[in-house]
Amino acid sequence: MHKYVRLALSIIACQLAGIVGAVFTTPNIAGWYSTLNKPWFTPPNWVFGPMWLTLYMLMGVALWLVWGKGKNKKNLTALWSFKAQLLLNILWSIAFFGLRSPLFGLLVIIPLWLMIGSTIYSFRKVNRNAAYLLVPYLLWVTLATALNLAIYILN
Repeated sequence: MHKYVRLALSIIACQLAGIVGAVFTTPNIAGWYSTLNKPWFTPPNWVFGPMWLTLYMLMGVALWLVWGKGKNKKNLTALWSFKAQLLLNILWSIAFFGLRSPLFGLLVIIPLWLMIGSTIYSFRKVNRNAAYLLVPYLLWVTLATALNLAIYILN
């Protein structure tokens, strides 16, 4: 497959994960989410869309850098790890916003955070740049985990 086709497919796959998450998130922002007690470090709502759009783009480029490296055990492990974290990413939106449950969100975001770390570790073995591209994602999910926990405690 041509490398630019792989790039486009990688970015589209990650952006689609974001769209699936948004289906559960967007309808609940103005209603349910706005009624929750939130900690002082909660970013303004307008930050989330551009941030996630950027993070999914970086994830797509990282995926592309690893996907093009062949089908040996190390690369396949890295790709499996990526797929697992992307699924957990979608499941968090369903758990937190779709089910309107900070507790279920917390039960998903902690394994998500761990899986992102595992993905960075496995990507680093294949392509360092791919691993570095996922660091902002890990940092954002670290903030999201703290926010999810605080919302659970405050509500």
